[in-house]
Amino acid sequence: MADSEAVNPESQENNFPLPAPTFEFLVLSLKMQAEMHMGLIHFGEEKDRPKPNFRVARHSIDLLAMLGDKTKTNLSIEEQRLLENSLTELRFRYVQILETSKEPESPQVESKAE
Repeated sequence: MADSEAVNPESQENNFPLPAPTFEFLVLSLKMQAEMHMGLIHFGEEKDRPKPNFRVARHSIDLLAMLGDKTKTNLSIEEQRLLENSLTELRFRYVQILETSKEPESPQVESKAE
């Protein structure tokens, strides 16, 4: 690739429509990042699916929560619902995936509890 192509924003590689820079797009982008890090969204073959990265997924969820705190009184009803519903869903799925990823307790530990 020539240097002029890399710098030129009108090159064929970069000539695709971009979505409008809206609050909804920002929320959905962060939500998708969290879902990818939790392993809910994967592109490619199943054998190449990466393991969930809970630390980075939690960071994306925390970013959404911070965004909600900072914009609390400035959002429309629709934006507030999108943000709250996204956070609720991500938090639920995070806990669910975290629980299913843990190793089951050994039978010896379970028999002691009886």
